[in-house]
Amino acid sequence: MHVLVPIDDSDPAEQALEYALAEYPDADITALHVIDPYETSVDAWFADRDYLKDLEAEAETLLENAREIADDHGASIDTDSVVGKPAREITDYVDEADVDEVVIGSHGRRGTTRVLLGSVAETVVRRAPVPVIVVR
Repeated sequence: MHVLVPIDDSDPAEQALEYALAEYPDADITALHVIDPYETSVDAWFADRDYLKDLEAEAETLLENAREIADDHGASIDTDSVVGKPAREITDYVDEADVDEVVIGSHGRRGTTRVLLGSVAETVVRRAPVPVIVVR
């Protein structure tokens, strides 16, 4: 069984990883971080030419933290990062990496952002071709 756990720097993402490690001790687990360069304003993008490199460095730090959490559970995991819109990249990854299940943290977004865009977890639940467990 191959379980995908999308991660970012949030508590729900860490809780999702902890859940996956506890519930699927024999599974192949991949922690995936989606680098979203569109999340920041255009001004920040042009002000810092090394912006993408900074995001890649942050991603590696998050993935290293995920590997340490797995190690604390006596497990090893695979890690990966991709660049793009999170929900789309996660569902694409499910198809490309032969994932059997997704365990994702819910951020509980509110307000205009949630109404207009929907949360990443909601979009993954709707579009993923495999079961999705949402951890809160």
